[in-house]
Amino acid sequence: MKKLVLFLLVLVIGTSCVEKIIKKPDDLIPREKMTQLLYDLAILNAAKGTNSAILEVHFDSPTYFLFEQYGVDSLQFVHSDIYYASQPLLYEAIYKEVAAKLEKEKNEIEEARKKVNDSLAARSRKLRDSISE
Repeated sequence: MKKLVLFLLVLVIGTSCVEKIIKKPDDLIPREKMTQLLYDLAILNAAKGTNSAILEVHFDSPTYFLFEQYGVDSLQFVHSDIYYASQPLLYEAIYKEVAAKLEKEKNEIEEARKKVNDSLAARSRKLRDSISE
């Protein structure tokens, strides 16, 4: 994840210094699809950071599997990423959407974990109370 963020930061800085506007590629990934793809790539990179061996057991190349799911190839992704990076406000908006989705998912997971922990604590108290009676 850190490598992806660093790469994108360098890409943004590098492209923001260029005066020439990048031509829109013919095979541009639409913004909504690009946002969802970047979200899934962030999840995938987090999973790789946690335990890449498990991913590699199920997928030869998780990134290329993801590209196949979206019907894009790596070159199309790179061209689209460069194009969006050449428009800093649009690029920032895309990444803010990705960050918001990640934050929402994190909050949902934390709420679910809290419910499970509360349920287990209640069951433990009930069991403890029935034993002490």
